[in-house]
Order: sequence, then C-alpha cells, then structure tokens
Amino acid sequence: MATNITFHPGSVSQTERQQLLSQKGVTIWFTGLSASGKSTIACALEQHLLHLHKFTYRLDGDNVRFGLNKDLGFDEKSRNENIRRIGEVSKLFTDASCVTLTAFISPYRADRAVARDLHEKAGLPFIEVYVDAPLDVVEQRDPKGLYKKARAGELKEFTGISAPYEAPENPEIHIRTDQCDVTQAVATCTEYLTARGFI
Repeated sequence: MATNITFHPGSVSQTERQQLLSQKGVTIWFTGLSASGKSTIACALEQHLLHLHKFTYRLDGDNVRFGLNKDLGFDEKSRNENIRRIGEVSKLFTDASCVTLTAFISPYRADRAVARDLHEKAGLPFIEVYVDAPLDVVEQRDPKGLYKKARAGELKEFTGISAPYEAPENPEIHIRTDQCDVTQAVATCTEYLTARGFI
C-alpha cells in the first residue's frame, strides 16, 4: 500500500445520509454456480426494489469484467482479486445507503469472508444469499454453453467442473432454484429485508 495517501472521511455521516435518504445501506451478496439463477434473481429484485422507490444498484459478474476487472483472468489468484475489488466497490455503494446487489459465482469461502469482513469493519450490513441448484440442473440450463465447453476441455478451471465451488456454510438466505421460481426467490429476499428494516 502507498504511504503517501490519506483517507478523507466524508462530510456527511452515515446516520445523516440514512435519515436524508430514508433507507439503510446493505450489501446482498448472491453466490452460486454458473446458471444457478444469481443474475436472474438479482435483476428481478433490483426491479422490485426500484418500484418500491428504493435506491438500489446491481453489480453483475460478467458486467464488471467488461470494465473494472477486465484485466483479470479466471485463475485462482485472479478470482480472489476479482472478489476483493467487488467487496470494496459494494462497500462504497452500501456506505452511500444503497441496497447493493452483487451477483458473482465467488466460489471460495475465504474470498466471501473477506468481502463480509470489509463490510463489518466499516459497520455495514452484509447478507449472503446462496443461490443453490444441483450441478445436473445448472448443466441442463447452461444458457451460455459454458458447461458444455468445460466438459469438452475447452474451458480450464471452470467452477463446478474443473475448479471447486465452496458452498456457504451459514448463509443468511438459502434459495433452491430447482424448487422455486424467480417470483418466490424475490419474495424470500424481500421478506428478509423487510423483517430487518432495510426496506
């Protein structure tokens, strides 16, 4: 880390920002295998929250790799850095009282723990949502044809096939997308957020 930099605290306190915007910031971290339904649920939840006039924004795995993280590959070190950066960005959004939705495979427990720790050290809430579907189900969905390529050896270090996915052990929300539809998944998330005063 550079030694010639100084952190400048904001001129607006977190409490004042929450009062002025009439909402608390929170990061909702969707994790799961490719094609488990993370992006689909996050998109639908974003729409639902916006219709409730909530300040919300979605950070999606593919979209972020077009810009902020376009310099990163898919080896383990790059995946670690990808999630570290997203943890930092989501923390900034949440500090601004945004309901921040992130949809990333984020396959390693340690990386997700780093993202959670960043938030907790800043006094910001972090909700892990495990979007769970069996491997055979996501392989059948395979909207991008990635599993087919991975099985053919065309994609190296592909999560769930040739690279591990470490399922959350204690997620705040567990959604089985082989057992519910998008509407039900959004309702589950909304009920959780409402019960805890985030919306």
